[in-house]
Amino acid sequence: MKKMYLALILLILTISNVVAQNTPSDKIEGVWLSEEKDVKIEIYKSGNKYFGKLIWGKTMYEADGKTSKKDVKNKNEKLRSRNLKDLIMLKDFEYNDGVWDGGEIYDAYSGKTYSCTMKLEKGKLNIRGYIGISLLGRTAIWEKVK
Repeated sequence: MKKMYLALILLILTISNVVAQNTPSDKIEGVWLSEEKDVKIEIYKSGNKYFGKLIWGKTMYEADGKTSKKDVKNKNEKLRSRNLKDLIMLKDFEYNDGVWDGGEIYDAYSGKTYSCTMKLEKGKLNIRGYIGISLLGRTAIWEKVK
């Protein structure tokens, strides 16, 4: 009898986990390739917010192919010694009615951080970075890596 209860509890937990992972807000999770196809960002959920870290980039490593380049263009001098590999590029996004917003995107090429919104359209991720209002920005389209 105890084995039957244990099996039932495991089944309920498994079903709950599958349902929780298939919510519309979690469709953004995974690895995405930038529009320029020069970086890959892994988007993940922590608590109720979404983040993205740099996991691959064409120009992310030194000549030896192993040592990560540093964040030398960062406006904050104290952060210039941090590695580009695993750098958090997207942070603090919350899902609301088909849009992930309230977050920021960091551009390591310029060392600048922008307000940002993200939206899935036809399987692609539209990322709009902007200063002030969304009209004053640029949209990039990322593809999910399979």
